[in-house]
This record gives sequence, structure tokens and C-alpha cells, in this order.
Amino acid sequence: MGEKWSKFVFPEPLILVLIFKETEMKAAICTKYGSPEVIIIQDIPKPNPSKQQILVKIMATAVNSGDVRTRSLDAKGILKFLMRIVLGWSKPRKPILGTVFSGIVESVGNKVTTFKAGDKVFGMTGFNFGAHAEYIVVNENSHVLPKPENAGFDEAAAIVFGGQTAIYYLHKAKITQRQKAKVLILGATGSVGIAALQIAKYYKANITAVCSTQGEQIVNELGAEQILLYDKEGIFQCKENFDIVFDAVGKYSKNQCKHFLNKNGIFVTVKNGYAAETLQQLQLLKKLFEQGHLKAVIDKIFLLEEIVEAHRYVDTGRKKGNVVLKISHHQ
Repeated sequence: MGEKWSKFVFPEPLILVLIFKETEMKAAICTKYGSPEVIIIQDIPKPNPSKQQILVKIMATAVNSGDVRTRSLDAKGILKFLMRIVLGWSKPRKPILGTVFSGIVESVGNKVTTFKAGDKVFGMTGFNFGAHAEYIVVNENSHVLPKPENAGFDEAAAIVFGGQTAIYYLHKAKITQRQKAKVLILGATGSVGIAALQIAKYYKANITAVCSTQGEQIVNELGAEQILLYDKEGIFQCKENFDIVFDAVGKYSKNQCKHFLNKNGIFVTVKNGYAAETLQQLQLLKKLFEQGHLKAVIDKIFLLEEIVEAHRYVDTGRKKGNVVLKISHHQ
């Protein structure tokens, strides 16, 4: 049998196809600004890690509000002008969107000491994007860590965007310096709101969550002390005062919410500024998940080929938690 197989020769065209496929990957390309249909799946060259980079085979990523806002150039006036300068004038300069990932290290550069092939990792890429693809290269010293040991790939990808944003704004509001802070979370069932609720609970806060009737069960299960249903009652009629008012959806102004604030209260909103990323935020998310203080709330899971549908769903504004994009079959 061995002699028989040793005489078998692959046709040259087949060898070329196999080599070609190994050097390519599928990626979701944002061809211009606009509706979800501007995103198409293409075969593009697979990246190679340089000296201090790791090549990650992506298992899961997410489609979040940042991706949707970038794709649609969702801003007005001067902010839209600034977004074009930062992201690209007529189309995204970084055409592969996606800012979070979980996956398996496939290979490493010859100067890498932190990771090795086979390591299971998760991370965030910020304005570098690039996660809506089968592979990504990142610097070993960037925002990447071994994924939480008790997290599946879907869960590891799901906790990053909302969790990192929530940590940034809650720390900005000085939650770590307050004893049993009273916190009002507006938009408590989005990816940022759900993470903020859980992280604020970790800091022993007393939480009032604002959501629709559809989200009541989720925020109740996550431990909100009080729930205001905006589709049943006028939330601005609430007479309580809070140490922190966190607009987790970017739909409210400080002027609208000032009557909620106590004397030293702070209003923060995702609408103002960029939630700067740090490795410490990722380390905290890993710790909170491993210790059971943070759960991954996943609304829907789509395949990479269904990314247009994923964007359409996030566009509706009705998602509860996170929309995960499954890239590869999990191992």
C-alpha cells in the first residue's frame, strides 16, 4: 500500500490551489460608509507575524455599536468631519472592522516571549480594528491576554467591548473612591450597560437600571436594586438622587439628567469622547469573569458569512447584551 501511495503525485494545479488557500483568509471588508450592505466577504492575503507579533486564528469576535457607528459614519456636524479625519474620508482606512477577538495563537515572531503556538487568548484592538476576519496579527505587548480559563471563545469575545467601556467610564466617575455608590444606568441592557451593571455591583454600588419591559428580566437577574421601565413610566419623574449617572447608550445630555445628581454627583456618557483602552482593563475583565462577578450576556450569534445580518440586527437598537460573530468552529 505504501508503494502504491508513494507513486501518487498531486496534479500541479491542485498543489497551487492548496498553497494559495493556505496563504489566504476570509475577511469582512467595509467597502465604504453606509448601510450594512456595504460590507462584503472577500479572500485576502493571510497576515504573517513580524518579530514581536503573534498570529491569532480568530474563533469569535463581536459586532458592537462601535463597528456600526464606524460603518454608517453615525455622527453629525463637526463630529462627522472629525470621524472622517480619524477613520478615513470616503471609506474606513482600516476596512476590516471589529475591535475584539478571542482565538488560538497559530504562530509567533522570533522575538516573542509572552505567547506560544496553541495559547488561547482574547484581546481588543481599538482603532486598529481588524477582528472581523479569520486571522489577525497583534503585538505581543498590545491589549491581549490568555483568555479567562472558565470562558468559552464566544464568552471571551463578548465581555470585552462593553466591559472595557464600562470600566473606563465608571472609573472616570470615581466609583472606586465611593462607598456603596448610588448609580443610575441609562440603557442598562446594551453591551455597555449590562457590563456596567455587573462591574458597579462588584464595587458594592446600589443600582437603578433604566431599560424597556423586554429587558426587565435580564437586569433583575443581574442584581439591579431598582428598575425603571422607560416604555411604561416617565423616567425623568424619578425623584431620587445619585452619585453616578451613566448614560451607556449616548442618548442623554447632562442637562436632562442634572436633577438626578446629588451634590457631588457625576454624569458620564459614552457620547462624549473615546473610552481609552488599557491592558489593566482587560486584566480586570479576566479576573471578574474567572471569579464569577461578570457574566457574558449574548443575545445572538452569527457566522462570519452572516455579518450583514448581524449589522442589521445591531442597527435596530434592540439587542440585549452582545452580538457575537463566530469565525471558526470551536476546538
